[in-house]
Amino acid sequence: MVTTQRVADHDAPITLLKVTDKFELLTDSEQKYAHYMSAASHAGTRVVLRQVSHESEAIFDLILGLHRDLHGEYPRCNETGLYLDYVTQFLANLGNYKSFGDSKFVPGCTKQYFYKLLELAKWDLNGSPRCHCPFASWKELIEDGIYKVEGKGSLGYTSDGFTSSYYMGEPISQMDMALLKHEVFGPLSILPENIRINKVSNDSFEIWVASTAKAKPLYEATTLSNGVKVSFKFGDHSREMQCIVESLEHAKEFAANTTQKKMLKWYIEHFKTGSGQAHKESQKLWVKDISPTIETNIGFIETYREPSGVIGEFESLVAIQNKERTEKFSQLVNNAQEFISLLPWTADWEKPVFNPPDFTSIEVLTFTGSGIPAGINIPNYDDVRINIGFKNVSLGNILSASAKSSSKHPPSFISDQDRPIYEKWQGDSFEVQVGIHELLGHGSGKLLCEVEDGFNFDEKNPPLGLDGTPVTTYYKFGETWGSKFGAMAGPFEECRAEVIAMYLITNRKILDIFGFNTKQDQDDVIYAGYLQMCRAGLMALEFWDPNTGKWGQPHMQARFSIMKTFLKHSPDPAFLSLITDADQIIVKLERSLIETAGHECIKDYLKHLHIYKCSGDYERGSQYFNDRCTVTADLAKLRDTVISKRLPRRQFIQTNTRISNYNKVVLQEYEETPKGMLESFIERQL
Repeated sequence: MVTTQRVADHDAPITLLKVTDKFELLTDSEQKYAHYMSAASHAGTRVVLRQVSHESEAIFDLILGLHRDLHGEYPRCNETGLYLDYVTQFLANLGNYKSFGDSKFVPGCTKQYFYKLLELAKWDLNGSPRCHCPFASWKELIEDGIYKVEGKGSLGYTSDGFTSSYYMGEPISQMDMALLKHEVFGPLSILPENIRINKVSNDSFEIWVASTAKAKPLYEATTLSNGVKVSFKFGDHSREMQCIVESLEHAKEFAANTTQKKMLKWYIEHFKTGSGQAHKESQKLWVKDISPTIETNIGFIETYREPSGVIGEFESLVAIQNKERTEKFSQLVNNAQEFISLLPWTADWEKPVFNPPDFTSIEVLTFTGSGIPAGINIPNYDDVRINIGFKNVSLGNILSASAKSSSKHPPSFISDQDRPIYEKWQGDSFEVQVGIHELLGHGSGKLLCEVEDGFNFDEKNPPLGLDGTPVTTYYKFGETWGSKFGAMAGPFEECRAEVIAMYLITNRKILDIFGFNTKQDQDDVIYAGYLQMCRAGLMALEFWDPNTGKWGQPHMQARFSIMKTFLKHSPDPAFLSLITDADQIIVKLERSLIETAGHECIKDYLKHLHIYKCSGDYERGSQYFNDRCTVTADLAKLRDTVISKRLPRRQFIQTNTRISNYNKVVLQEYEETPKGMLESFIERQL
């Protein structure tokens, strides 16, 4: 039985990402560079769909094909609205699983409504989808792919009853992935972000590598210690990889400098051959392309959704720098060493020299992926981050849109007394939080590692741990943060960065950099930030499955643990309380205790997270973090109320670009409606 919780959001706010004013200021060459990089981005759309679920690509073809053949005209009835609710949520997530929560959603309209649309469009219900799909007909796709919720209805290891389209064939387990990590990816120096895995049988695996059709195999078949045979199949997503390569070749003609041209050369090599090392080379150059007017990044980037945490989802960004906002971030970067020195650990736990990253505010023109974040800190290659550096980008038009209050949907769990402050300062506070999170959160810390010529720390006199004695754990040669902490690495690191944001948001110098100069304004920004975190931690209960104990979204898991820390680990129990009354919950935060009891408990939490991560202490670190993420019985009781008050997530429409007959780039905008979103996808001709 499908619960109402799984039904697509009704009446979700839809926002067009407007960049017209910034785009018109670009030179002809910059506009063409942005156009071809956008084309490369959109070419990866079908890759994302295949990564989300086995049926998503066929659903994509179904809803766009129906819209095209119906000429955008739908029956005038209540079910049309419910159908379009599903369509926009599907397109906003590039698949039928929530990008923020990893659970399957279904339409609120009936199956018969779908059948009626096929009849009106003169489609054969028993006709076959053209793309690869586990369902033989449109009817089967509708009944089983769209409406049926199989197993546990969320993403995870297929051997445990979850679903994952990173995996094919026989069910794949955590032990299978551990075997491949330790005996294939590591020994063969394979960066596995751009692969899928086909388990042919218990003693045979195929590793599919994304590359163009003509790519020569980079790795040979191998037999593992237990007799399992592993072979490699190149040419996965070959059509899309070829389209990306062609667009990047065009973009290279309009690159702004030599660094960008070299970067694009390595990108092209990566998508042609499937070499992960080529992508790493592109990222080394990307980091060195300082403060470009057109910011781009493309590849198989974030590993949150693959259960073992090593395979990346395709993601691509094209954006225009917001020079006014970037100036604020530049001041934060210039003072980063000072702010990092304020964090509650000794210099042993930090890199000897902080390499200031490029930190820019950008306006998104194009983002291909299952969801658009508010900020990005990449690359994720640890050695590149340590030896060369990283970049922070704040997505300005996403931040601005996300902070907008909806007249239809006022913020839940906020008291009438707090609402004016919350609504006034939420966006400003979130911008500060994202800035600290990305730069000082993800940018801080030193992993204690064994390296080729010894260690990157004094192994005879290691740093002192939480108990005041030298630590005994570290990352052995070849181990990384992701490989050691596995699926926990994502939520653990997001939590560490969020806690650093909470720890430093009370710093008056940082607030002054962001333009909040009076004590009253600063106090309000701090209060709104803590209030926002508490509310987010409560709302996170939606993303926790009481039947499996599994968290479906790393950021929300992190925010829950912070809220729980405020609630249960503050030296003053009055700091945070959750007031329940009938079918309502109100967050009651004691404002006067933020910089005392609140700061003290966040300091303690931060020290534990940081030292466990940097010392590679998986055993104690995982136990500690799991305890903070465990939903206790009293909090579990609140989940039904949280779900009943759930607000729909904002959905974004992206503009398109095209080359006119006069060889000029034209920017096409769309109305902020479901039909506008559908048209934006149709005009990309994917």
